[in-house]
Amino acid sequence: MPSLFIGLMSGTSVDSIDAVLVDFGDEGKMKPRILAAIGHPIHAALRDAILALCAPGPSELDRAGQLDRQLGQIFAEAANLLLARAGVEANAVTAIGSHGQTVRHRPPGTVTSPFTLQLGDPNTIAALTGISTVADFRRRDMALGGQGAPLMSAFHRAVFSTGTNRAVVNIGGIANITELATNGSVYGYDTGPGNALLDYWVGLHRDQPFDRDGAWAASGRANPELLNRLMSTPYFAAEPPKSTGRETFNASWLEQALAGLELTPADVQATLSEVTAASIAEAVHLFADGGELLVCGGGAKNKNLLSRLQRRLPTWSISNTNTYGIDADWLEAVGFAWLARQTLLGLPGNCPGVTGARKEAVLGAIYPP
Repeated sequence: MPSLFIGLMSGTSVDSIDAVLVDFGDEGKMKPRILAAIGHPIHAALRDAILALCAPGPSELDRAGQLDRQLGQIFAEAANLLLARAGVEANAVTAIGSHGQTVRHRPPGTVTSPFTLQLGDPNTIAALTGISTVADFRRRDMALGGQGAPLMSAFHRAVFSTGTNRAVVNIGGIANITELATNGSVYGYDTGPGNALLDYWVGLHRDQPFDRDGAWAASGRANPELLNRLMSTPYFAAEPPKSTGRETFNASWLEQALAGLELTPADVQATLSEVTAASIAEAVHLFADGGELLVCGGGAKNKNLLSRLQRRLPTWSISNTNTYGIDADWLEAVGFAWLARQTLLGLPGNCPGVTGARKEAVLGAIYPP
């Protein structure tokens, strides 16, 4: 099989579309190499429309249908700009793996008929790029009783498995962990909030898209009472398999916990950073007493968050995935390129030990150009 694939990803933070052109090299060697990568911005009006659909509201069907097409167009735009940047023709690319934009995630145990919904019409992407597009990766796992998330664990196993205990933590809007044990077993789940509420709070009070290096959080002090209130959320104590999103961890969740407390905005930011670190560290502690922790996603650049994590995990070596040849900024987009490759090869893309699905399965549907 030709080795060039594109991965497209937009996460819970809804800040941009990550687009990567990946060369998977010779068959069987599984050494993905990023040839080009861009972050294609999501303009404010589109971001507002996405966030509005993340909670129930009026005219949802009309808004979702139009947004699906609009996102398909901007995902295709990202892919075409990526190819122009790389100087690669569309006919050299085997397929695009597009995650889409999650606007609602209702895993088992939250509603009578669990579902997950990602927008970004793959028909539109295929038509506007001229490249076969693989999408809708999550629903097959759900059809088999799984959470449909997190989906990167099979990819993490393929590229990061080793002879020692190793954990891979993706800190995006929501954080998730993959646990790669020495015996070859793979487990994982969403640990809880990652950057989404940190971004929300710094945007609300400082009109900034994110807290660079966690500097504002570092200027405050985590409040024990607020930390206890937030960490008492039932999700943290729930047994895996489990997955979550903005449906649980959102501005209303934070505002309810703040009721009756008089805190500086910086102290709230520090506490939110501590919640992310505490929930990740708890997951790592439950996995093993020590080992290597690889961090990816936007949180890999948050120095304050990583220092909080290291204080809670003194027996763990913490680094990012760049150490092993895949840029932490683009790892998840590379993962969806890999999932597209798995689909075309007829190979499974999920890990039942992570999602709770009844069996391994080929994920996604193929949309020809």
